[in-house]
Amino acid sequence: MIEKTFTVIDETGIHARPATILVQAASKHDSEIKLGYKEKAVNLKSIMGVMSLGVPKGAVITITAEGADQEEAIKNLAALLSEHKLAE
Repeated sequence: MIEKTFTVIDETGIHARPATILVQAASKHDSEIKLGYKEKAVNLKSIMGVMSLGVPKGAVITITAEGADQEEAIKNLAALLSEHKLAE
């Protein structure tokens, strides 16, 4: 399992548009991928799960991946967060 922590920098946090982008990217991987915020972790391949977290700007989030392509999944999601200026 690989885990990486990020700080949300998008003004509106992880709302519908960025959540959709993340879910679509995560869904391309075979690994189990979770998004953690505070005490809760949800399946990053579930839009309803991601939206239920209500992640605001400044939040510290954790993405974990476990499976055959876990390294590639974390690398791609980290690049996506940076590219879209969602988190660093």
